[in-house]
Amino acid sequence: MTDTGREVIMPQFTGVSEMAKYRKYSKDFKLQAAKLVREQGYSYQQAAERLGSTGWSIRNWVQKFQQTGELPSKKETQPKIDELRELRKENARLKMENDILKKAAAYFAKESL
Repeated sequence: MTDTGREVIMPQFTGVSEMAKYRKYSKDFKLQAAKLVREQGYSYQQAAERLGSTGWSIRNWVQKFQQTGELPSKKETQPKIDELRELRKENARLKMENDILKKAAAYFAKESL
């Protein structure tokens, strides 16, 4: 209350409490988050949800690391992504062929006894 008898309402300082919510991330964490987007194909929002950050932050980290050269651009990583996709297909095919050969070997081992 003031001298005039009126009650003074002080505004809430929400800016201070909002600033306390900001988190500091290590450079390594930021780089790994940026790699999730560039190399693993996550969207900014998907990566943010997984890591407990914001899509805006991750977008900024990707841009920063591209500018410094620590993270290759999307054009540079696309051939790697395509190669990785092909290698995964080949790996799945080879695993299937290996399983077939194992089953055939087990079958013929039973037959010879």
